[in-house]
Amino acid sequence: MVMPRSGGHISAAPPTLADVAELAGVSRQTVSNAVNNPDLLRADTLARVQDAIDKLGYQPNRAARSLRTRASHLIGLRMPALQEGTANAMMDRFVHTFVEAAAETGYHVLLFYGDPADPLDGYDELLRSTAVDAFVVTDTHLGGQQTTWLQSRRARFVSFGRPWTQPDAKHPWVDVDLAYGAEIATEHLIERGHSKIAWIGWHKDSLLGEERRSGWTHAMHTHGLSTTGLASRTEDSISSGKAAADAILDETEPTALVCASDTLAMGVLHSLFERRLRLGEDIAVVGFDDSQVAQTVPPGITSVRPPLEEAARELVKALEELLATPSYAAPGVMLKPVLTVRGSS
Repeated sequence: MVMPRSGGHISAAPPTLADVAELAGVSRQTVSNAVNNPDLLRADTLARVQDAIDKLGYQPNRAARSLRTRASHLIGLRMPALQEGTANAMMDRFVHTFVEAAAETGYHVLLFYGDPADPLDGYDELLRSTAVDAFVVTDTHLGGQQTTWLQSRRARFVSFGRPWTQPDAKHPWVDVDLAYGAEIATEHLIERGHSKIAWIGWHKDSLLGEERRSGWTHAMHTHGLSTTGLASRTEDSISSGKAAADAILDETEPTALVCASDTLAMGVLHSLFERRLRLGEDIAVVGFDDSQVAQTVPPGITSVRPPLEEAARELVKALEELLATPSYAAPGVMLKPVLTVRGSS
């Protein structure tokens, strides 16, 4: 129906479920089934209704569907704390792809804030308000408090990160093989002729840092190379990376360094600049995370690139299965990173 509007403009009212039913020659309930429960219809009837929907450009009323099914079509994702003084923008790339992949399946992502000092902050409010259908937990390396708490309340969730403290956990998860990433970075330097390869990583209480360090250690020992005096543990900041590089370069004079992050690699670059050492010529450096900094700082920092886009899509697939079958228990998915080689090595 066309109705006049103020100012002389006219606009067509959006087609309704009744309009589709009339065009397809079926009942309104049949159209509703075609949208919500297509398996209930015969193939020829479903095709006729879908053809009418396409011709009219009918859009189902998602708000009304949500009231009937008690589904919000929202996935909750808590935003991590902002890290100043680092090159880490990994979560930005992950969130962008996750939002895009979720939208393709009819879901939207609700980003929410939580107090960095309280790993459970924000979850309870959303659960009590039934504002989301499920959660994505991204910080399982902090002890698993979120997953344990969500399980106790029978909330649906998937995790970006393996259940570090719950090896028998049944919830769906996706993670990246960090040890493999550090190993291929070290192997790359060995293939380039380096034998004295240092490691700059995070403190020992970091599960993610120790996992990355284990890849460097494994590669060095596999090739019969010593790691004595070649490893440093520090904070994940550019200034800490520089201080660690200064100490290692003074004490052991390595020809190459592998870093647990691009942030630490940037600190190494500051140290090399002060010493007038040429990056990629006098000394080789490899980072981790393949940040935008690694891609833009000349001559480019060789860096391990986690498959964040693939991880996001795997999580959306797991969410679809979980929301369709609440008892769904899936094996974890471990993805392999790749090494992006640039001028620094």
